[in-house]
Amino acid sequence: MSLSNDQVGHLARLARVALSGDELEATRDKLNGIFGLIEQMQAVDTRGVEPMSHAQELATRLRDDVVTETDRRDAFQKIAPQTEAGLYLVPKVIE
Repeated sequence: MSLSNDQVGHLARLARVALSGDELEATRDKLNGIFGLIEQMQAVDTRGVEPMSHAQELATRLRDDVVTETDRRDAFQKIAPQTEAGLYLVPKVIE
């Protein structure tokens, strides 16, 4: 797939980007290069290839899920302007 100058101009207008004539040509060439690369990748036979979450075999180091901070809820609620039943009360902002 390759784009014409008219198509690139239309895309630029939709994106609210002003392109001069030289910029239009350069942008068209870059976009056509990207589409060419996509066509090359789509031509590769990937049948039998398992999907991967990462390009390399990496193991994620996990840590134990332990509490590292003390419960300071009461201290925070004491300095809050308004609370009720353990909840913070805030002004209504949407009617």
